Parts: sequence; C-alpha cells; structure tokens
Amino acid sequence: MDHSGSTPPRTPGDLKQEILRVYNAVNQGIAGVGVSRQRVDLVGDRILILAKHQRVKSLAALDSAHREITREVDVALLDEGKRRLAQELKDKIGLAVRVVLKDYDPSTEIAATVVVLDAPLVLTETRRHP
Repeated sequence: MDHSGSTPPRTPGDLKQEILRVYNAVNQGIAGVGVSRQRVDLVGDRILILAKHQRVKSLAALDSAHREITREVDVALLDEGKRRLAQELKDKIGLAVRVVLKDYDPSTEIAATVVVLDAPLVLTETRRHP
C-alpha cells in the first residue's frame, strides 16, 4: 500500500490527519505524552511537520546544569523517534519513506520534521464517495 504513486489517491486533509495521528502516537510511545500542537504541510515528495512538544520533565530539570548530557539524550530520542516514525508511516499509512530528518529546540519545545518520500504524493482535491 504505497500512497506515493501506485494506489488510489486520497485527499490532502485525510492524509494529514493520518500523519498527525501517527506522529502523535510515536511521541507518546517515546516521551509518554503527545504533542500539544502540530501542523503538517505536504509538498511534492516531502512532508513537513512542525510540533510543539512537552519536554520530558527530568531532562528539563537537568538542562541548565548538565546540558551536555541532556543534549546527548535529546539526540538519542530524536534518532529513535525518526526510526519509529519512518516505520509507522510505512506500516500504518503505506508511505514509501526515504528518510526522516528532525530537529528539536528544548528551550521553545518546538520540533521540525521533514519526511522525504521515494516519489511525490498523489492526492485528490475532493473526497470520493463510494
């Protein structure tokens, strides 16, 4: 089920909702909480996700005195999140993911994620009725 070109198209709104559900579930699985705000933009063979996260309390408590340690943990969490997101987008939505790129700013708790697909998305403007 590859929605980057070989299966029937879906509406942009439907696909965005599916992506938001997967993204939030991945974050809940890693941090124990979902994101408080998120937005998805679809551009050709790319998906851009901007999200406001809730910082893991124990990391926030250590940030000022031990940023070098919390930075390493942040990077490890980002790597695991990218791996899980790519797998879930493939398994749950059928997207052909080439790579997931992600960065996170702990002071604003904002993350930017770019998902690059193997091919441009094929979407329809209106919902099909059976």
